[in-house]
Amino acid sequence: KSLFHKSKSIYRSVTLLISEGKPLRDEDILQELPVGTTATFYFRDLGAQIAWGTVFLIECIGPLVIYLLFYFRLPLIYAPKYEFTASRHLVVHIACVCHSFHYGKRILETLFVHRFSHGTMPFRNIFKNCSYYWCSAAWMAYYINHPLYTPPYYGESQVKAALGIFLFCQLGSFSIHMALRNLKLSGCKTKKIPYPTKNPFTWIFALVSCPNYTYELGSWLGFTLMTQCVPVLFFTVVGFIQMTVWAKGKHRSYLKEFKQYPTLRSPILPFIL
Repeated sequence: KSLFHKSKSIYRSVTLLISEGKPLRDEDILQELPVGTTATFYFRDLGAQIAWGTVFLIECIGPLVIYLLFYFRLPLIYAPKYEFTASRHLVVHIACVCHSFHYGKRILETLFVHRFSHGTMPFRNIFKNCSYYWCSAAWMAYYINHPLYTPPYYGESQVKAALGIFLFCQLGSFSIHMALRNLKLSGCKTKKIPYPTKNPFTWIFALVSCPNYTYELGSWLGFTLMTQCVPVLFFTVVGFIQMTVWAKGKHRSYLKEFKQYPTLRSPILPFIL
């Protein structure tokens, strides 16, 4: 199905098709295909490709570094008198720790937890993905770490509540990723229905198909509440829209592939969406 010509981490991918049908899967066996003694195969050049893991790492390393540049107030970002100064507001420092923790966690999960269903994606996507994540990180970091930044309206109580939401959802996200990893053995592409485990954070599987997106949304809602910053809210809303699209697609895939799939589940928000 796929022939990859490797050049460092960039690939040239060719997809194999039978007549006008959909592309064959990597695990398809020629003798088991619904064809006669002769068959015509079509090759479609997918263009330059790049590994999913590589894209994830670049996406996450960028925001991690960019945010810290603003946090430490490097020269040319703010007025010269503020260079290398620290904010007097505790929430700014907590926000930096949370932001760094989030992307640090994503980097470690990419390296040691995730098992990607698809090996590569179009190389051009890396520019679109990185532009979104990197620019968003710079935008929110500029305002959160700005010398004139003001803390949330309800002060310390609002920050503590938001921090609790953020940490809860981060732990939930990690639990879901571990559950999905354990569901898919290394090298095996057989799909299975994810179910709740003994870990309470996975019990949300009873209500939604993609709880990883649910917890991701919760994390950014917590960060938005913590910083009370418009760029963070904008990033959260856009992220929610995109994750909803992904969740609905995954949900439809589950319903199509498994006849016994739990009907109570929603794509991303229980009973709502």
